[in-house]
This record gives sequence, structure tokens and C-alpha cells, in this order.
Amino acid sequence: MAKEKSIFVCDNCGFESLTWAGKCPACGEWNTFKQLKKISTKMSDFGTNAPAQVLSLDQIKIQNFQRLNTTIEEFDRVLGGGILPSSIVLLAGEPGIGKSTLLLQIADTLSSKNDVLYVSGEESAQQLKMRCQRLKISSKNLKILSTIQLPAIIEACENYNPSLLIVDSIQSIYESSFPATAGSPVQIRECTLRLQNLAKTTSTAVIVVGHITKEGAIAGPKLLEHIVDVVLYIEGQRFYDSRILQCIKNRFGPTDEIGVFQMGNLGLVEIKNPSKIFLEHRLKNVAGSTVSAVIEGTRAFLVEIQALCTATNFGYPLRRASGFDLNRLLLIIAVLQKRAGLALYNQDVFVNVVGGLKIKEPAADLAVALAIASALKNKVVFPDVCAFGEVGLSGEVRKVVHFEKRAKEANRLGFNKILDTRTVLQAIKNAFES
Repeated sequence: MAKEKSIFVCDNCGFESLTWAGKCPACGEWNTFKQLKKISTKMSDFGTNAPAQVLSLDQIKIQNFQRLNTTIEEFDRVLGGGILPSSIVLLAGEPGIGKSTLLLQIADTLSSKNDVLYVSGEESAQQLKMRCQRLKISSKNLKILSTIQLPAIIEACENYNPSLLIVDSIQSIYESSFPATAGSPVQIRECTLRLQNLAKTTSTAVIVVGHITKEGAIAGPKLLEHIVDVVLYIEGQRFYDSRILQCIKNRFGPTDEIGVFQMGNLGLVEIKNPSKIFLEHRLKNVAGSTVSAVIEGTRAFLVEIQALCTATNFGYPLRRASGFDLNRLLLIIAVLQKRAGLALYNQDVFVNVVGGLKIKEPAADLAVALAIASALKNKVVFPDVCAFGEVGLSGEVRKVVHFEKRAKEANRLGFNKILDTRTVLQAIKNAFES
């Protein structure tokens, strides 16, 4: 057993030092060091006194190690088939985006066949009851614990032994052994490590809710994302009802799948046909609008891309993009000017991906180029055109992966004219009405 000692921990970034300092050398903040009087390295502090057991690969048995199926197909798809026992999942998103709502719905569906414990450090039990009534959740097997004390959570899990533990949120949980306020990097790191140890030493799966900063990153130390097994983001614009669930880290499944939901009066409703929601209110006879087929994970769906060109009032034209990479937009504008002869040097160009979706793959380049050309020329693109392809600097349109899957989805929704591999100039000529 190690000898007890004192260290000083920065309350802002978690930096540790053997001596006190007025200014933290890691983050530069002043007067943030607090003394941690006792550091214990006993194995009993982490829930076990048993020595580590070395096993050969053929000795490890996984017969009863099955995923928990939430019956919410969009959520299960993102995780790779459901929640894996003994795993720890981090769900992050902006305030009011629907994190707690989604987890309450998951807890409701799982509690019919599994033991689920929902821990809230931000709401009282009565407030959670009111939320459940609004969402029409009335499961009698769902257990609620309202506390911010980590030891109380660990004790409840030892007594109740749930299949799923939901902690909302990790920033509100507090461990009195550490000299920092709840939500500080030190508390977030140490509380997450305790919950990770709980998950790995039992069959309990843990889902923790994480706040994000104003820059859009997960609040707390970067170590938090390394500790957990799965990192999920739920995204969506505040004035849209669509929500996108994305996975950026998954030790037990894919990281390229997304789940599409729609916020309703009874919570999040999964959308099994995303193309419908993204094209629901599209106007067909308006210049500057095109449709593209994008791939997210194993599925293809159609999105509308809008563009607007207006004469600039200043010497330097504006370029703005929502849901599309700005640097990619600047490249496409340069190609349109040089290779297609479009005069965009005196035009403010605005591009928007309808529905709040963020497109990362280059397959939408051609659709963006057509939308800009349509807006500039004030000509309507054929209503049955679906365009996808990567635009090169020479003006060529390169073929993208999963062509058949994109074309099949486009044909299913009535887009029978596919524009893909050709030059940008040829695509523009073939896309407009005469």
C-alpha cells in the first residue's frame, strides 16, 4: 500500500502538482490550486481486493454477453445493435436538444424486461415524475434516484444490481474525497473512472450524459472521451424538430452510422425514412434548389441543398455555409468561376443544407455547384434531377462510392435523372430547363 501524501490539483484543468502555485502552468489560471490531503492507492478503493486474473483467449466465455435491445431501432443501429453489458456510453449535446428525453424513453422500453436505474443530479424525483407524465411514461419497474453523491450511486447499484445505469449528468455528480466543485475537470475525471470501474467489474451498462461547451466540445477533460467506450452526439438546430444521433467513438461497433429522430409532444420519434423529412417542404419550381443523395453509415437518403446569390455591396464578397464545409464551398466557387465561366467574383454566395443536417462527404459537391449556378442564372433545375459527385480542381466530376445505393434511393422517390460523373459545365447544361 502506498504512503498517503498531499498534492495540489488545479480546479480548472485538473493539473496536479506537489507544491502550491499561484498560477497554473497548464491552463494559466490564477488561484485555482486546491490541496488534496490524502491519496490512497488501495485496490479496495476501486471496489475489489481480488488480484488480477490472467486468462488465455480460449478461456474467456461470452455466451450470455448479449446486447440490450432498446427496441428503438435508430438508437440501436448507431450503437451497433444495442447496449453492450459492462460498457460505458457518453451522450452529449446542447441544452434542450433532447438528451434526457431520449434516455427516459430508452429506460422505459428496457425496464419492461430489465432492471434500470435512472440517476438524476439535476432534477428531483417529483420533477422527473412530471416529465414522465408528459412523455406518457408509466413503467412501474423504472427505478429513480435523485442525488449528486457518487458513493450513494455506487451503493444503490450494489444493492439493486441494475442491467442499465443512467447518470444525468456527469457534470452534476460529486465525490467528497476530491477538493473541487461538481463539474470541475477533477470531479468529472474521477467520477467517470469510478463509474467505469463499476461497469467493468459488473454486468451493468452505464450511460452518462455530458454537457458541451459554447465551442461545441464536451465539457471537462479530454480524458473523459478516452475513458468511455462509446461517445454519442445528439445534434439539431433549435428551431428545427429533426435530431441527428451520431457516433464518434465506438469500441464495439461502427462509427459511421446515424440515427434520425423528430421531436414531438411525446418525445423523440424515430424516422425510418429520413429522405421524407428532409424533402417534406421542398418547393420544386424555385431557382437555387437541388437534391443530392448522401451516405451515412449503411443507409442512403436524399437532402435538399439551397443556394442564394446576391450582388455584393462591398469590395469583398461574402461566402456563408450552413451544414456544409466552408472551405469546400470556396473551392467549388473557384471551380465554377474558372472552369464553368460563372461570374461569382461580385456575388455574395449563401449555401444551406435543409433540415439541420451536416454533410461531411464530398459527394454533395456537384449538388452545391448546381444550386449556386441555378441561383446565379435564376434558372430552375429539372424537378427529377438528383446530383452527386466530387468536384475536382480541373472541373471534372469524380465518381463516388455506393453509386447504386444512392441511385436506388433517388429512383424510389421519383428522381429518375441522375447527374454524376462528367464535367461541371456539362452537368450545369443538363440540369436546367431550356
